[in-house]
Amino acid sequence: MIIYNVTIKVHPSIVPDWLIWVKVAHIPAILNTGCFTHSTILQLLETDESEGPTYALQFHTESKAQYNRYIELFSNELRKKSYEKWGDQFIAFSSIMQVVN
Repeated sequence: MIIYNVTIKVHPSIVPDWLIWVKVAHIPAILNTGCFTHSTILQLLETDESEGPTYALQFHTESKAQYNRYIELFSNELRKKSYEKWGDQFIAFSSIMQVVN
């Protein structure tokens, strides 16, 4: 199992609207690519929230090939839409992880 993790610090002024958008538009758009099986939204705890809360969006996929497909075919456009919608009111970085049991 591969997890594509996107960590995002969100400006306090947009948090309620951003959370709604993430749940009803952004995550469904990513899942509709067919590259991921499911997702989870997490809020980081015990972090400095003076500039806003930090969230992690995790997308699960069965293979690195499916993740690569997402990156090659879909990620640029979806990232562009995020910046068009929210501008500089968030900071994001991504990582990829493999589940080890």
